[in-house]
Amino acid sequence: MEEIKSFPGEGYNNFKVFAGSKSQALAQRICEKLGCPLGKVHVDRFSDGEFCTYFEESVRGHSVYLVQSTCPSSDNLMELLLMIDAAKRASAYKVIAVIPYFGWARQDRKDKPRVSIGAKLVANMLQTAGADRVITVDLHADQIQGFFDIPVDHIYGSNVLAPYIASLNLKKLIVASPDVGGSKRASNFAKKLHVLTNREVPMVICYKNRPDFNQVSEIRVLGDVYGKDVIIFDDIADTAGTLCKAAEVMKENGAKSVRAVVSHGVLSGNACEKIENSAIEELICTDSLPIDVACCSKLHIESLDIPIAQTIRAIQTHTSISEMNIK
Repeated sequence: MEEIKSFPGEGYNNFKVFAGSKSQALAQRICEKLGCPLGKVHVDRFSDGEFCTYFEESVRGHSVYLVQSTCPSSDNLMELLLMIDAAKRASAYKVIAVIPYFGWARQDRKDKPRVSIGAKLVANMLQTAGADRVITVDLHADQIQGFFDIPVDHIYGSNVLAPYIASLNLKKLIVASPDVGGSKRASNFAKKLHVLTNREVPMVICYKNRPDFNQVSEIRVLGDVYGKDVIIFDDIADTAGTLCKAAEVMKENGAKSVRAVVSHGVLSGNACEKIENSAIEELICTDSLPIDVACCSKLHIESLDIPIAQTIRAIQTHTSISEMNIK
């Protein structure tokens, strides 16, 4: 992906970028691409766990971009909500929530009786706090955009992940979806690789039986992976149980190599240890969440700084961002 050019000199006078505690490093990289300073925001914490946020510089009349992933713990979401409220009360012109990883997105429907739809609840909270727009990356389900009554700019992580895979020059490339529900996502990734490599990239699907949350009892491969360089593509790696089990099954079915590509490396619990001891040769993910690369020798991180900076620039200059997205 090409580097973006700086704004004309006066272009930065009407917007500022700030970051929550979870996304400081990514926000700094975004500002470097935009050629603007990262704004100063402070969080005061009380002994009982309560905290408050305040801006250390004026935001009056500015479009304010707040970069913060809303992954658990819920403190990260609450911090973003408080920053939105503070910006509105400080007379910001517009408040744009930049949420690289949108937490609670897996709760996007009622799949059994008496459960909440967490993604819709979070959308309501962001709008009630005063967000005028949302920028996010690879939602767990595209229809979550419909939970908002404000504009949502949905960036695709494949724009930074696919070029890296293409650069590996794998001879017998094939994309695998770890479950039936992710087949559309994997298909789009295969199309992106087809464009970048100028050759057909076939796809296989895994059938997954999940008896409970974060548990996988069985995976079967629907398709031929014998002698192929398999890329398992998914949006989230949480406990990494699905990825590791799928990689094991791929190798049992004769795959030459297996790599996993995910947009969001949550990597909770002993996920890094699982990956280190698995058949996965490499785990490639974005920096939507801060990841300690030292936790696993197989990790490779691609930054979202350029596509997010491009999106901010497009919003400020009233130009289209659709060309950055693969549909």
